[in-house]
Amino acid sequence: MRLTKVVFTLARHIEQYAKYSPSSLSVKQFMDFGQNACEKDSFEFLRQELPVRLANIMKEINLLPADLLRMPSVVTVHKWYVDSFKDVLEFTDKDSGDSKVLQSFAVALDKIRNRHSDVVPTMAQGVLELSESVFVDNDTDDKIQYFLDRLYMSRIGIRMLINQHALLFGETLNQNKRHIGCIDPYCDVVDVVKDAYENARFLCERYYLASPDLKVAAINKKENGIPIQIVYVPSHLYHILFELFKNALRAVMEHHGTAAYSYPPVEVLVVKGDEDVTIKIMDRGGGMPRSTVPLLFKYTYSTAPRPSVGDATGTPLAGYGYGLPLSRLYARYLLGDLTITSCEGYGADAVIYLKALSSEANELLPVFNVSSCRHYTTPTFERDWFTTGDIKRLRANRNGSGK
Repeated sequence: MRLTKVVFTLARHIEQYAKYSPSSLSVKQFMDFGQNACEKDSFEFLRQELPVRLANIMKEINLLPADLLRMPSVVTVHKWYVDSFKDVLEFTDKDSGDSKVLQSFAVALDKIRNRHSDVVPTMAQGVLELSESVFVDNDTDDKIQYFLDRLYMSRIGIRMLINQHALLFGETLNQNKRHIGCIDPYCDVVDVVKDAYENARFLCERYYLASPDLKVAAINKKENGIPIQIVYVPSHLYHILFELFKNALRAVMEHHGTAAYSYPPVEVLVVKGDEDVTIKIMDRGGGMPRSTVPLLFKYTYSTAPRPSVGDATGTPLAGYGYGLPLSRLYARYLLGDLTITSCEGYGADAVIYLKALSSEANELLPVFNVSSCRHYTTPTFERDWFTTGDIKRLRANRNGSGK
């Protein structure tokens, strides 16, 4: 009876907080808050905002297909969110002026951050468990894709809030005193490009014993002759670039073969305009067919060998196909984007768009509402454009014949 009451109370709290939309912050707001606010202000904001963000995404977890919800890894992820929600609720009525309360809150946030550190690979394992146990149709696959985009975007936003609090007021040492939390007010884009390339190059040379060179060109249309700097989270930009360089270097090496005398360089163009900072990465790795490009951002697609259930060896996420979808989420989190185009037989271009102005770089966060519910409760719309081949296959299915 007591357990039933606890579960009912928890469900009521989730319903209560899920009625509110998350507060989307801009990079400028993060900066202003970090420079002027005190730990008490941060505590009072987070104890209200974190339950809202957690409750919004928890409501969507419950709308997932029943088969997926039963998968052991998904059950684990759901439990992590329930535990974290309860941890934050404990501070709802605590005195924000008590130093011991603030210290306990910092410990709780660190616990939540550590608990959720493996959400991505564990959820990926859950999707893999589902695909190996039942047939996943296109409609179910679309729903999973929709949910994972929102789950991981929500996670990025929650970790951003927690990291800011920890770096500004916690015991975590900020490695760079210039940073405001995890934000660099003078993030040198070309420096991050070179850093990401060097680390990707190290992996490439360790595996292939060679690697393409890097050529970088920078054009600052906004401030001619000045290095391109923006207010940004360097770790997010590094994550995106590192993933793209790994893909580009691998493509070049495998397209030209390890016995080649030399390899065409990977070229990068960085341009700062009035609204956007654009980073274009161009490789001559043979490209891919147009039919493949839309699949690159699907979580269920990968060009690498997929790990089997229970496989604990190798690099985390290797073979899950999560590198590009997650990189696009990091770009979109602050209203940027990531696109890929291909010239089959020649190479591919990846383009990263970032907001040039910190006041326009706002968080993009999922909101639980009637519109989001429809994505889980209604089937995917039927196609209203057909080719001759589509019509023939449709008629064949209706007639029960392949002719």
